[in-house]
Amino acid sequence: MKRAIGLVTLLALGACAKPAAPIAAAAAPGVQCDANAVESLVGRMAADVTADAQKRSGARFVRSYRSGDMLTMDFRPDRLNIERDAAGKVVKFSCG
Repeated sequence: MKRAIGLVTLLALGACAKPAAPIAAAAAPGVQCDANAVESLVGRMAADVTADAQKRSGARFVRSYRSGDMLTMDFRPDRLNIERDAAGKVVKFSCG
């Protein structure tokens, strides 16, 4: 009987505990993407500028996609997004 009361008390106290702060999804502290640093590459072929754009922007990851493609809505401050037209030219750079 004492064990049952002790178990119920522990479960009740556990339910009142403050949850841990959420951790940002795969974002390393201090790593951010800067799309402004690569604006001069808009209009060039994405295949030719992807590596340079990643380096200049400071992004850890790159996502390249065609205008109109479906994308996930996850936000990653360390990711450079490269939007390209049907011919493969860069239309826009953004981070997230």
